[in-house]
Amino acid sequence: MEQHWATVCALILALSAFVHSDIAFAAEKDGDLTAKSGVCPRRLWGFGMCAEFCIKDSDCPKDEKCCHNGCGHECMAPYTVKPGRCALPQGTRMCAEFCYHDGQCPEEQKCCKTSCGHACSEPC
Repeated sequence: MEQHWATVCALILALSAFVHSDIAFAAEKDGDLTAKSGVCPRRLWGFGMCAEFCIKDSDCPKDEKCCHNGCGHECMAPYTVKPGRCALPQGTRMCAEFCYHDGQCPEEQKCCKTSCGHACSEPC
């Protein structure tokens, strides 16, 4: 019975690799003339949903790019570094990831470390 599950897992893995390479080949074949400027953000932890919400940048609104989320593809704000510096974390303990990079923050705000995560705040 244990060998059966190993075979099923191997088949699922092979199928997902085939689907992923087929999508990548289709985008490459088109020359992806719709690529938007910027770079996809690097995921710091975990995996996104294992679904294809986009195939190329033109599938995404505004300046968002179609990025690999660790399992599938989804629209994300491009990685951005805004001018200024983040203040040292202070105050109450906030353990949540509200942002990963400056591009996810409004206007001039930067994505800064909190006591235990990251959040958008005004630069100093």
